Amino acid sequence: MRLTILGGGGFRVPLVHRALLDDAARGDAVIDEVVLHDTDPSRVRAIEAVLAAQAERSPAVLPVRAEPDRRAALRGAGMVFSAMRVGGLPGRVLDERVALEAGVIGQETVGAGGISYGLRTLPVALAAARDIAEAAPQAWTVNFTNPAGLVTEAMAGVLGERVLGICDSPVGLGRRAARALGLDPARVRVDYAGLNHLGWVRGLHADGRDRLGELLADDEALASFEEGRLFGAEWLRAIGALPNEYLHYYYMSREALAAAGRAERTRGEQIIGQQARFYAEAAADPAGAGELWERARLAREESYMADNRSAAGGFRRDAADLAGGGYEEVALAVMRAIARDEPARLIVNTVGRGALPGVDPGAVVELPCTVDASGARPEPAAPLAPHQAALVLAVKSVERDVVEAVRTGSRTAALRALATHPLVDSVSTARTLLAEYLKAFPELEQVLPHR
Repeated sequence: MRLTILGGGGFRVPLVHRALLDDAARGDAVIDEVVLHDTDPSRVRAIEAVLAAQAERSPAVLPVRAEPDRRAALRGAGMVFSAMRVGGLPGRVLDERVALEAGVIGQETVGAGGISYGLRTLPVALAAARDIAEAAPQAWTVNFTNPAGLVTEAMAGVLGERVLGICDSPVGLGRRAARALGLDPARVRVDYAGLNHLGWVRGLHADGRDRLGELLADDEALASFEEGRLFGAEWLRAIGALPNEYLHYYYMSREALAAAGRAERTRGEQIIGQQARFYAEAAADPAGAGELWERARLAREESYMADNRSAAGGFRRDAADLAGGGYEEVALAVMRAIARDEPARLIVNTVGRGALPGVDPGAVVELPCTVDASGARPEPAAPLAPHQAALVLAVKSVERDVVEAVRTGSRTAALRALATHPLVDSVSTARTLLAEYLKAFPELEQVLPHR
């Protein structure tokens, strides 16, 4: 099966390639060719050099080629990964800075920054979805493009159930929680529910019983992993669940905003420096690209959510969380389940079909699903707790307004999305944000022509 990666010059592409090589080396390959498509040829060349270095260290044979024409890249694909970053890292920096200057959190998938990113990204993602539907109608699309839940919902309007979104946060949280209990993560059944970057672990089932209560009662165990330190034992016991790390922006929004304000650089500014060096050095030294990439990857992982960790008192990431094994493992598991019709229980973003009570059945949600050749079928979930449901419904409404804004060109819908997001607490601030994002991104004038 051919895999086409849209955004093939992206920094995390080598993670997927490495997982595919390992799969092929075991004689169990799902993918027999990879096609990279990107709008930036220089980035693709750098990533090709990294992939070549990885291939040299593997006994597997996995042809990789670049194709600058998107439709040509898609023809014959059985699987498509959408891993685009519209506007690149400079766009992310603007998303963050405009929000921070308006006095609100600017993270790229949460709040104002996520709305701006979504408004810029959806037109491109929808155009890609239409190309997939025409050039590769039998292909399955796995969306990594952020904001992942929002983009998956928009693409589902074109591709139906042949698109699903993935994120490494839920699997990482479940793995860390299992290890905190001394359990093998592979033997723990995680009950998880919500939206992308807005979900909770509500059960950890092992040995015939739910072990979450045991974890919540153990201060030492909670302090042994990242989310336990981010949120604190008292709050985790108060809500009776383990929140996705991105809920730190909601539960500790003042602290997160203050920490971002104290930081010399935003997260986007940190990464743009790291990655600019990598791409420049890889261009000058293609033979060393693999080592250069690994060094940049480690620096990126070490600085992940640094502001939030600072707001929680400051702590370093665990070595196990720096090694990778989330994003690419979920991607490979999805491909294997679909391509081989081998049912797997995976947490993905897909149309809920009523599995999450109280949420529109047509909405994309993040739930454990059975994934096989027919796609993703969400497991029926218990209702969310009232405060969880309130957050999920509010953010889903925002996502729907962003989709409407792009579909109709309505600035009113975009303003409504900004003003009603839980992390933007003022209509006046929302007006300021919209005006400043229109200045920062002139292309939004064409996306939102109607006042």
